[in-house]
Amino acid sequence: MFDLTGKRALVTGSTQGIGFDIAKTLAEHGATVFVHGASNVEKCTNASKRIAGSIPVLANLLTVEEIDALYEETGDVDILVLNASIQHKRKWDEFTLEEYEEQMNCNVRASYLLMKKYAQGMKSNNWGRIVALGSVNQYNQHPELSLYGATKAAQFKLVKNFAPALAPYGITVNNVSPGAIETPRNEEVCCDPKKRAAVESKIPCGRFGLPSDISPAVLLLCSNEGAYITGSEIVIDGGLSLK
Repeated sequence: MFDLTGKRALVTGSTQGIGFDIAKTLAEHGATVFVHGASNVEKCTNASKRIAGSIPVLANLLTVEEIDALYEETGDVDILVLNASIQHKRKWDEFTLEEYEEQMNCNVRASYLLMKKYAQGMKSNNWGRIVALGSVNQYNQHPELSLYGATKAAQFKLVKNFAPALAPYGITVNNVSPGAIETPRNEEVCCDPKKRAAVESKIPCGRFGLPSDISPAVLLLCSNEGAYITGSEIVIDGGLSLK
């Protein structure tokens, strides 16, 4: 099961955290994986060295030119995992225009452009998998993540609209939405006992999730075993969104 031998995969934002674990998991099941970083060559190369057979690639997803260059470097892929995102924490009326544009351009525009670009090769092959990483914040009302939540809601709307259009070509398009996960992005909260306890008290499962709690669901959606799942979402949050 979950044999990805011969498949090529691009996982954006895969030098650390959830993206790295997804890239590692896909590679362990036979895929040739492009490990993507935004700008730090050493960080990207070091991450790739930890994943057998992977290939490091750099691209700033905030620019259309670098998105085009990324495609030229990777060529067509069978699996596209849209994990890269930018998150700024501010009260709703305190975001700068630059912070607004960064989140919208990385989380929404880049997702659209990458799906549009890589779907063409998948259509030619009559096989493809696109998985977007969402967030429970597309549903929650977080006092400092209003824009981030809005971008993730918009990204999921792209998933829902693209899925029926691409299904006749053997391409599935799905969303995976993590809750509170132990990643570098959440390091400040995770390392503060009081803050950590406050978050975990809201999670029915009683703990922060790990990147390894997310990657198996992505593996399913990227495999032949997930061929009948499209336009769907898997929320992986330990029950956080139930409260």
